[in-house]
Amino acid sequence: MTSDFRFLMLGAMYENGGNTTHRFLDGHPQLYVYPFESQIGTRLVNDALSATFPVKYRYPVFDLAATPYQDYKAIIDEECKVRARTPHVSKFRHLPFEFSDDERCEIYQNYVQASGRSPGNNVAAFFRATFDAWKDYRRTGEEAVYVGYSPIFVVDSAKLLDDLPGAHVLHVVRNPWSAYADTKKRPVPLSLVNYMLGWTLNQYHALLFKERYPDRVHIVRAEDVMADAQKTLGAVCEKLGIETAASLKTPSWNGEPLQEVYPWGTIRKATPAANLATAQELSAAESDEIRQRTWQYLDGFDYRNFLT
Repeated sequence: MTSDFRFLMLGAMYENGGNTTHRFLDGHPQLYVYPFESQIGTRLVNDALSATFPVKYRYPVFDLAATPYQDYKAIIDEECKVRARTPHVSKFRHLPFEFSDDERCEIYQNYVQASGRSPGNNVAAFFRATFDAWKDYRRTGEEAVYVGYSPIFVVDSAKLLDDLPGAHVLHVVRNPWSAYADTKKRPVPLSLVNYMLGWTLNQYHALLFKERYPDRVHIVRAEDVMADAQKTLGAVCEKLGIETAASLKTPSWNGEPLQEVYPWGTIRKATPAANLATAQELSAAESDEIRQRTWQYLDGFDYRNFLT
């Protein structure tokens, strides 16, 4: 079942351009792109990183004694389930979305009954069932690769790649100044110290797994996506064996062009000028503190002189 499942999972620290990159991939004719964040984690995730990152963003852990139905219900997938079940409270309520979570659950169970239960089979069934149940999804008939996005997912890259031989991970990194300036705009933002802990942990795991899985872990800078999405993401598409489509130039949702990426993320205008202006919103003290806490990654991602 999983051997023929081709999959690309995006990950990025919060406000690092993961949602933006996800939306640029959306209109690609050969990709099944998940409509929202695909939060496939379960509440059974419990490890050294559980205190730092929400379990909904992690690779799922399933109860050994559970049924396929119970597995499906354990997958958090908050954004999609809220939009499907209580659309009036969803931040995506303005979007047409003909989709039944109950129908997806039934389809999911059918897939798992055919493949057997395992984390990899469960993940494959979840994504396949999503697009089977999405009635107004704009199909091209050329789709070959499923695409998901979950913040900070790069920390679990090895689990996904070991379970799914046809899977790849795409990690997105953004300069820490713009990223922190955007996270400060949240109603209850992380402190600078805690945010930079998460940012550095993401980059550590991205570089570690890039070394271990050089052909299956890919890293792009949000700055390069903003400057030329077709060129930057086209290079990733080539590694997946699919075309560099013209659609990569434009962020979209279900193939419908977006004027701004919000409310998928806090980045409204995905342009180099807006990105730099965001970083410049910080005080000198904040900028210096960020430089001190991220210094070991600034050269590797060519951010050393971003603000100078």
